[in-house]
Amino acid sequence: MTDRRDFLKTTAVAASVMALGSTTAVFASSAPYAGIVYTKDQPGQWAKKVGSHAPEVKVEGGKVSLVTKHGMSEAHYIVRHTVVLVDGTVVGGKTFTPADKPESSFELPAGYKGKVYATSFCNKHDMWLTEFTV
Repeated sequence: MTDRRDFLKTTAVAASVMALGSTTAVFASSAPYAGIVYTKDQPGQWAKKVGSHAPEVKVEGGKVSLVTKHGMSEAHYIVRHTVVLVDGTVVGGKTFTPADKPESSFELPAGYKGKVYATSFCNKHDMWLTEFTV
């Protein structure tokens, strides 16, 4: 892949599925994911970036909405949101351009109850994870 956007999209989905394949939370300080996946509680080297990079989650019924409060420019933007169930099932993902707002919504499977992971991938500050339960 020579296009960076294609590489980032593919990496974000693959990393989400890989990182979330177990029921154990993945943190920036946990090997082998150190420096790859960050959370509000484990921001690693990006401690000052939590508020603008960790996805905020709102659940209404079976609908999950994500917002990343991040500015969007050609040089620095949120590339993708992904929602993954605890068993690794990808509910959905949305890829952004610098002209977009980093907001997305996804429908959970009917009647789903359990852990869900939301990711937000920044082209400069890596992948951020928010874990929640419905």
